[in-house]
Amino acid sequence: MPRDSAEVQVRPGVESDLEALTDIYNHYVRETAITFDTAAFSPEERRPWLLSHPEDGPYRLMVATAADTQEILGYATSSPYRAKPAYGTSVETTVYVAPHAGRRGIGTLLYKALFEALAGEDLHRAYAGVAQPNEASTRLHERFGFRYVGTYREVGRKFGRYWDVTWYEKEL
Repeated sequence: MPRDSAEVQVRPGVESDLEALTDIYNHYVRETAITFDTAAFSPEERRPWLLSHPEDGPYRLMVATAADTQEILGYATSSPYRAKPAYGTSVETTVYVAPHAGRRGIGTLLYKALFEALAGEDLHRAYAGVAQPNEASTRLHERFGFRYVGTYREVGRKFGRYWDVTWYEKEL
């Protein structure tokens, strides 16, 4: 956790965050198998994603900022799990932390805020897919009560190799 939680503030994401959020995501696109996107995005290409996460409802975007500089340190989202209507009470959640801001408890702060924001929504389950290996993400999800439900073996190909994704679920 940050030495003093006052060092980091969490708030809903807004349109002016788009460039910084895109920069964080593009790091993971270019450098890791954490996301299976393979080409970096421009902020304009990411605008529909941002706009699909309003300040209320089941699909949220929470942003962590440095209290002193307002620099964006990471974000968490809840998004539709699948498009078909019967999945409407399920969400997929994810967290991305700026590469220089890891190991400071920012993911924990973001998930805490996200699940508090979702508490009043008509939701039944949250799901999270974690490309392996990713010990930090596995620990984060388990800390928030997610339980392992299975592994999709070699489900994605990136950087010339196949990657497994473990799936977790949480009751809401």
